[in-house]
Amino acid sequence: MDDLTKSFDQHHLWSDLNLRFEPGMRIALTGASGSGKSTLLNCLGLLEQPTNGTIYWGDHNLTALNSGGRRRFRRDHLGYLFQDYALIEDATVAENLLVALNAWGSRNSIKGNKRLAVAQALDQVGLSGREKDRTHILSGGEQQRVAMARILLRLPEIVLADEPTAALDGENGELVLSFLDDMAHRGSIVVIATHHLDIRDRCDEVVHLPGNGDEVHVTSRIAAHSINH
Repeated sequence: MDDLTKSFDQHHLWSDLNLRFEPGMRIALTGASGSGKSTLLNCLGLLEQPTNGTIYWGDHNLTALNSGGRRRFRRDHLGYLFQDYALIEDATVAENLLVALNAWGSRNSIKGNKRLAVAQALDQVGLSGREKDRTHILSGGEQQRVAMARILLRLPEIVLADEPTAALDGENGELVLSFLDDMAHRGSIVVIATHHLDIRDRCDEVVHLPGNGDEVHVTSRIAAHSINH
C-alpha cells in the first residue's frame, strides 16, 4: 500500500501509510481502541475505501476497482476470521461450509467430493462428525472452528483476522492462533488486528497505530524469530 490515509471529517486515524506484505508473513495491527485497527483491516479487505492512497495486489490497483471488482477480489483471494464468525445461525455446520464452497465455484481448493472435503476440514479443526449440528447450538469456540474450516476449504492468499480470540477461552484461543500460524506456513499473508501482547509477539511484523494521525510505527520481528527458532 502506498500513502494510505483514512480520515473521518477532521479526525485522522492514520496518514501516508506505506507497507509491503509478503507471502507467509504474520502481521499484527496494534493500538488502543479507536486507533483504526479494524478500519485498516476493512480497507485491506476492500470493505472500506481509504480517504487517500492506493492498495496494490501485485501490479493491480485494488482501490480503483468498482464494487463488482472488489467483490470478486474478496471471493478469489481473501479469507476472514472475525469476532462474530459470520455464519448462518439457523443452518447446519455442513450447510454453512457448502454455501461457501458453492459461492467460490471452481476457485476453492477442493478437487472431488465436496461433502468429503467438508468432513476432512472439520476433522482438522476438531469438529469431526458435527456436520448436522445447527450453528446456533455451538459454543463460540466451536463456531470459530467452523470459520477456520471454511478457510481450509479455500486456502486463501490473504487471511484477515479481527480480534479472533477476543471471545474465546485460552484453549480455543491458542487453537485459533496455531491455525493462523499454519496458514502463514502454507504461504498466506495473515493480518491480525489485536490488543494482546502475546499475539503481537508471535507475529513477524507489528504495525502500531497511534490513532491520532501521528506517525505509524512498524517493527519487523523476523530477525528475532529466526534467532529464537
